[in-house]
Amino acid sequence: MPKGDPSTEIEALYAAFNRRDIETVLAHLAPDVHWANGMEGGYADGREAVRAYWTRQFAAIHSRVEPETIELGDDGRVAVQVHQVVHAPDGELLADERVSHYFTFEEGRIARFDIGD
Repeated sequence: MPKGDPSTEIEALYAAFNRRDIETVLAHLAPDVHWANGMEGGYADGREAVRAYWTRQFAAIHSRVEPETIELGDDGRVAVQVHQVVHAPDGELLADERVSHYFTFEEGRIARFDIGD
């Protein structure tokens, strides 16, 4: 579980992601994090793999992800409903959708991130 209010931490992490402040977000991940790769499929395992994935993602698309609701689930995961808007580098709208994100915390750090149910 995150330290303090999970809503505050989650909102701050999305804000850092939207600023492309990778280092701030990576500092909140467990060293062996299991992170869903929403662009290419599968998972990125470990902070360096997540860094490489985001570097590729930021070069290929321009996305903005805003949390709309944040709830602690019965399974201990933090469930976040987000509004995600994705543009191609030329400005073409690729997606404007609501998506479910799930965070599993261990020892105050994000150990796992999943997309969807």
